[in-house]
Amino acid sequence: MAMRTFKDRELHRLLSKDEKLRQTLGFAKMPHRRTIERRVCSLIAEAEEQIAKLGQRIVEQFPPTEQQLQAGAVDGRMYKAVGPKWHHNHREQGIVPPELRNVDTQSDWSHSGYRGWVQGYRLVLQGAIFPLPVPLFAAWRPNSEGEAAIVQQALRAKKLPIIDVLLGDAAFGSEDLVAQYAEEGGWLLTPQQLPAQRHSWKHDLYAYRKETIELLFQRILQVADLKDCPVKGLLRNGAFVLANVWLYQVVFWHNHLQGKALSKIKETIDLARWRVPN
Repeated sequence: MAMRTFKDRELHRLLSKDEKLRQTLGFAKMPHRRTIERRVCSLIAEAEEQIAKLGQRIVEQFPPTEQQLQAGAVDGRMYKAVGPKWHHNHREQGIVPPELRNVDTQSDWSHSGYRGWVQGYRLVLQGAIFPLPVPLFAAWRPNSEGEAAIVQQALRAKKLPIIDVLLGDAAFGSEDLVAQYAEEGGWLLTPQQLPAQRHSWKHDLYAYRKETIELLFQRILQVADLKDCPVKGLLRNGAFVLANVWLYQVVFWHNHLQGKALSKIKETIDLARWRVPN
């Protein structure tokens, strides 16, 4: 419902034109536009919980074998905020210059070696590698929060599915996080745990991280063509980005139950697309 309709007015219009959709969603009557907006802004915790629960079911459905361990990867991605750039010195002073219109004042700056400085928000994603890349856990946070801290918080809250081997980049390589993941029964492998003197099987295993988690991010982005923030605000953007992740996950699970190809996610969604007449 929400992946092509990003504003409360658009969602209200969509519901007003589709009685079958309202019935499917359990609306006895047409909700007010403000009710829709409040509901969208309250979805982050529920969406993260649903993704983690289905992720755990997927982990249980594909247990390790003698030939193949359960393996996954964890990484983060920044989503660029809508509107113009609000620079650091103005942020500190709480000043929005008059020439800056439509600024997302809840967004924040962060830096990555791949994308440089980005003003926006952060998605941290844990995905399985085998049998195919699929999300197991997702967290939507301010850009100012570190990826490792987000994963540590999820571990403490027992919300992160534990798989045999979890591959992460150097951001996840602190001794505390590696030890915390080991206490839960898994092995977190990062560059800090790789032998420095020679190439080993650990290097070969770690090489899967880049080609799998980056592929998974790209496939999720393609499902709804949601590469940047479509609206302003942490909560509203989080609802749409997490819905994007959950949609991918649900279609994967449905394909598994139906005996269909697990990789056909976008193709399945494209077959179900529809449009509301203007």
